[in-house]
Amino acid sequence: MLPRLLFIWLSFFHPFYVSVTEIEQVQKTRVVQVSTRIFFDDLEKAIDKKYKISLNILKPKDRKKVNECIAAYINSHLKVSANGLILPLRFIGYEIEEEAAWCYFESDAVAPVKKFSIQNDILFEQHDSQINMIHAIVNGKRQSTKLDNPSSNAEFNY
Repeated sequence: MLPRLLFIWLSFFHPFYVSVTEIEQVQKTRVVQVSTRIFFDDLEKAIDKKYKISLNILKPKDRKKVNECIAAYINSHLKVSANGLILPLRFIGYEIEEEAAWCYFESDAVAPVKKFSIQNDILFEQHDSQINMIHAIVNGKRQSTKLDNPSSNAEFNY
C-alpha cells in the first residue's frame, strides 16, 4: 500500500504521460484484436485540438460522434501491420476504467502472424514526454517495448 501511495503522491508533483496498447492475434479466429489505454482527459484534449470540437468522453451527449472521433484519432496515430500488410482496424467501442479510456479495435482474419510492425505516435503532439507502451501477443508469446516521443516504430518477430 505504501509504494502505491508514494507513486500517487509523486505523480501529483510530476505528471507522466503514458498509453498502453495491446495487440493480439486470436489463435482460433486469426483476428487481430487491439486495445489501447489512454488517459481520457489527454484523449479529449487531443481530439478537441485535432478536430476543433469539444466532447465529453465520460458523459457524451452524442455517443456516435464521440465514437467516430476516437476511432478517427486513434486510426490516424496507430498503424498495425501483420506480415507486411497494414491491417484496417474497426473500432469496437470504448469503456472508462478509473482515469483512462480503453479503446477496442479488431481486424479481419489474417494469416498466422510472423511479424508485427507498429507505428504508434498517440498523443505525441500533446506531450513531449509521452511514452507509448506496446505489448504484442501471438500464440501465447508476449513481447513488449516502450516508445519514447519522438520514436514511434516497433517490430515484433515470431
